[in-house]
Amino acid sequence: MKIALIAENSQAAKNELIEKSLRKAVGPMGHEVRNYGMRSPDDTQLTYVQIGILAAVILNGGAADYVVTGCGTGEGAMLACNSFPGVICGHIEDPLDAYTFAQINNGNAIAIPFAKGFGWGGELNLEYIFEKLFSEPSGQGYPRERAVPEQQNKKILDGVRAKAFRPLDEILHDLDRGLVKGALDRNSVKELFFEDCKCEKIKNLASEFLDG
Repeated sequence: MKIALIAENSQAAKNELIEKSLRKAVGPMGHEVRNYGMRSPDDTQLTYVQIGILAAVILNGGAADYVVTGCGTGEGAMLACNSFPGVICGHIEDPLDAYTFAQINNGNAIAIPFAKGFGWGGELNLEYIFEKLFSEPSGQGYPRERAVPEQQNKKILDGVRAKAFRPLDEILHDLDRGLVKGALDRNSVKELFFEDCKCEKIKNLASEFLDG
């Protein structure tokens, strides 16, 4: 599994710590981490709204299977991610949140509050979150006797979302061009996305915004 890490501007200084915790937890599981930044406070600025854009492009393009992101409270990043098709993002504060979101809701992105309550032992909480999030295949249900109705509800949710959203290219073309370009015009996107993207349509869409 490819896991994309995205941190927004207010939490850019924690990117290295987050990446280290993520790699420590998922490396032994055989998962690969792709760090889209912000890799430092000096990196190109990325707001939580732009996180949603970048996460949608990465996931819909098949450049990653999962997105780990967040902001100060985690709320903005979660809301932005869930504004786009192909992204189901949970707000995760602790390992129990991570495990139940994976098993019950079977999403493909999480948003963590990297400032709220992030003090002594914060990196340990991150490691435990990542361990529980990726320790088992998602969507098995919790508790297990609830697996069938939970899986049915997830299929219903997927159907509702399919009706509720327009295609991603239509959405991005209707947004402010500078907003979208700001989310994509990053060294990490140029280094990672175009190498990993499996969808030519999304790859061309990203190229259009970068070239325009």
